Amino acid sequence: MSFNLRSSTVRGNELSRRQFAVRTASSMLGVGLLPDMFASKASAAPFEDASPLKQVPTARNVIYLYMSGGQSHLDTWDPKVGVETAGPTKPIKTSADGVRISEYLPLTARQMHHVAVINSLTSTQGAHEQGNYMMHTSYEMRGTIRHPAMGAWMNVFQGGGNSSLPNFVYVGNDSRHPGAGFFPASKSPLYVNNPENGLKNVTVQKGITEDQFHARMDLAAGLDQDFRKEFPHRNVNAYAEMYDDAMKMMKSEDLKAFDLTEEADETRNAYGKNSFGQGCLLARRLVERGVRFVEVSLGGWDTHVANFVKVPENCATLDAGLANLIGDLHARGLLDETLVVLCSEFGRTPTINQNVGRDHYPKAFSGIMAGGGIAGGQTYGKTDKEGREVVEGKVQIPDFNATIAYALGLPLNQVIYSPSKRPFTIADKGKPLTHLFS
Repeated sequence: MSFNLRSSTVRGNELSRRQFAVRTASSMLGVGLLPDMFASKASAAPFEDASPLKQVPTARNVIYLYMSGGQSHLDTWDPKVGVETAGPTKPIKTSADGVRISEYLPLTARQMHHVAVINSLTSTQGAHEQGNYMMHTSYEMRGTIRHPAMGAWMNVFQGGGNSSLPNFVYVGNDSRHPGAGFFPASKSPLYVNNPENGLKNVTVQKGITEDQFHARMDLAAGLDQDFRKEFPHRNVNAYAEMYDDAMKMMKSEDLKAFDLTEEADETRNAYGKNSFGQGCLLARRLVERGVRFVEVSLGGWDTHVANFVKVPENCATLDAGLANLIGDLHARGLLDETLVVLCSEFGRTPTINQNVGRDHYPKAFSGIMAGGGIAGGQTYGKTDKEGREVVEGKVQIPDFNATIAYALGLPLNQVIYSPSKRPFTIADKGKPLTHLFS
């Protein structure tokens, strides 16, 4: 067994438990890990500004709500008054003193004492694919490498959760999701296209007995054996492991987590009988059963045309799903250990275009966090009176992602080498927003 671990001398001749874990992970994952305690100045130089901050986790789970297309900050979390850029959108009071959000989110307004609004996000990526990629990974797109999403980083560093269900689930139909990036395929999310359909093909085919099924699987394993010996690559092994995991999941009682018909009609209707609302309900059911990272996407925010028609419609969907998710988690005692995150690839222009729409605007936009140790009822950062410029508390994308990692207790300055021997950290050089925490 060989290890891709660069280190200086270790005190004595014994490996600490941490060092042993690092080497074991390096061997099994096909990536190299470089602990900060081992790094020489030369090898650590690319990440000498990575945050050393780490804490006891305040969150065990993450429910990540992604607003695909570029959500208008001015019509959701950062509404303005008395200026032309506000358009017809009005702010309303919320359950948190001094916190105002859009009139299109009245149900969420009642939950804002649980929520921290970050109104000072800024990005360098003004195109959808590039912005989506950076928000999920903290890195710019490169043709030579694919970076992991946060759920994959958590899988690698912590794992845990339910032994028969995946740790990382994505609910939606966005083919641009970076997934596991350069990590093995086994660290990828389980993709659920339609939450109301549950999981397909997870039962034995009708007419096939258990003995026949296992005989067929044994035959397939035998036929694959020579190929796996000849090509002992990590992704070949990872796909074999995924089949094993699928077999385990097929037998799990926890598969019922994916069956939304177990929920009362009243509950399902409250979340919204649409893919996003039912995805939020599915996310709650999954974290209840030990799934640690669930992403749910809501598209339709690319409002170049008719912004003030489309945004209220989209907000109605968002409002029901988000407000009921936060309220439900709180009522079940899960909000304290579950970090709810909402973000988008960029905002929309303060200037309203000739089609009564708003265009791409990465310079200033908003996101929110709730639960998981976050102190609710606050806003962080500020844009100017027209929503054009961040004038207080600028937050880069890596900072936002570093805050998620910080809540999970992940090591922000842990360097991991990709299979091509390039070094990376979870959130690049992002600094977590520690003052958001209670």
